[in-house]
Parts: sequence; structure tokens; C-alpha cells
Amino acid sequence: MKIAILSRNKSLYSTHRLVEAATERGHDVTVIDYLRCYMNITAEQPSIQYKGHHLANFDAIIPRIGANRTFYGAAILRQFETMGTYSINSSLAITRSRDKLRSQQLLVMKGVNMPITGFAHATSDINDLIDLVGGPPLIIKLIEGTQGVGVVLAETRKAAESVTQTLRGLRANIIIQEFIAESKGADIRCFVIGDKVIASMQRKAIAGEFRANIHRGGKAEPVRISKVERDAVIKAAKIMGLGMAGVDLIRSRRGPLILEINSSPGLEGIETATEKDIASAIIKHIEKNAKPIGPRSRYQG
Repeated sequence: MKIAILSRNKSLYSTHRLVEAATERGHDVTVIDYLRCYMNITAEQPSIQYKGHHLANFDAIIPRIGANRTFYGAAILRQFETMGTYSINSSLAITRSRDKLRSQQLLVMKGVNMPITGFAHATSDINDLIDLVGGPPLIIKLIEGTQGVGVVLAETRKAAESVTQTLRGLRANIIIQEFIAESKGADIRCFVIGDKVIASMQRKAIAGEFRANIHRGGKAEPVRISKVERDAVIKAAKIMGLGMAGVDLIRSRRGPLILEINSSPGLEGIETATEKDIASAIIKHIEKNAKPIGPRSRYQG
């Protein structure tokens, strides 16, 4: 099978592991810097060019699109989709998951439990919004943030007002969310492939930090999740339309609460913590779901 990985850097851990796993299973794999691709958008013969070569006849795509490159990366992936190429995550699912507000609206419509969240345009409504989510302390998030960037804990009403006014002054779109104190700075990352949770790890924030992200210094260890938690994360990934997802949840007094869903979850932290070969599980999922579409691509990279 001919597999393309859309990634800006083939030496990144996740990209390298996917290449390694695909090669070990006998596949022809190519890493493509999606920002170097350009498209011919036509009904007769849509195509993608890369470094002067025509890209065609890949059986499957694994998109590793950075959050700050979502618009162009998703456009390239859509072009592959018009050419009949299977992607483990569709362009629509990726763009949907990158918008925290849209994701939450879709999830709550289907009955997925999440922290109480507020959203407003005008800063003059901030006090009502603070009351809506239960008052301080509370979390303020950039709608398109990732890896804990753009997430602030406001411990007082005055701090919440100040942060909100500053971010809105920069024309940033934000959401305000209740703070779940009983989680004690810990969350759980579940790696979902298809309709299964392949691995789960608990991330704990370092002293003085409330964000448990490994990129923020959080420590990870394997964790067993309950059936209720397992069902919740699988349901969340399915609602978003993702074949592969990192689903984050926290444990609260009212049960598991979904925090967010990552359409391009990193492999290093969870493979290290759980000692599971997640890269090979991704390739096996592709083998079951992608259909070979033609002869070898003319680009040999």
C-alpha cells in the first residue's frame, strides 16, 4: 500500500514512528511537507504538485497538520479527497475539531458531558458570563489554542475581567469554562483509533501549574479507565468524525467530562507512558479501511 504522511518534519517523533511502523509492515511510505504542495483545482483532473512533481495514486493519507497551519493543510487534504484518496481523518473532521467552540456545540448536542462553557462577543457581558459558569476560579481558553497554549486560570473576578478584555482587545476569540477543582491538576488522554481506545494515560501538572499537558511539564503514567469513560471518549471521537483522535477528559463529581479532542495527537508521550505500539495500530487501521486505488505515484521523494 502507498501511504503519504502530511508532515512538515520527518524527524518529529510521531512522523518518524509512523514511517517506521508502515515500513515494517511492508508499505511504501512518503513524508510530504504539505506547505510545499500546490493544487490544480479542476473538475476534469484535479491534481497536487510537490517540488515540481505530480502526486497521485496514494492509497491513504495520515495528516499531521499543525494547528497554526490548519487552513492550508486542510485544503491540501481536501484535494487528495477529491482524487479519491482515503484519509484516516477527513479535512472536515480536522477543521471541526480545531474549533473548540464548534466542537463543544456538536458534542453537547449529542449528550456528551463537558465542563460548563460560556461564550460572548462583547466584554461588557463578562460578568454575566462569569456567573453563567459558576463564578471564579475559572478557565479562559483561546478557541484555536493547542498543547495548553492560550489557556489561563483566572482565580478572581477581576483577573477574569482583565484577561478577557486583553484577549478581546487583540480580537482573539475565547471561551470561559468552569474550573473543576476536584481534578487536582490531572486529566486523562485517551488515544482512540476507530471504535477502540488503544491506550490511556493520566497527566499530572507540576507544582504551581494547573495545565497537565506534557508540553507544559506535566508527568504521565498509564491509567485504567472505566466503561463509562471509555464509552464517552469513543462517542466523542465518532461525533467529530475522527478515525484517530486524542480525547482528553477529567474526572469530576458528576462523572467524566470531555475537555477537548485532538485530531493530530502526538505519539511520544503516550507510547512512552504506556509502552504500547500505537503507530502500528494506526497502520493496521488504515490497512482495514483504505482501498488500493492504482499504480505507483510518479513522485518517489
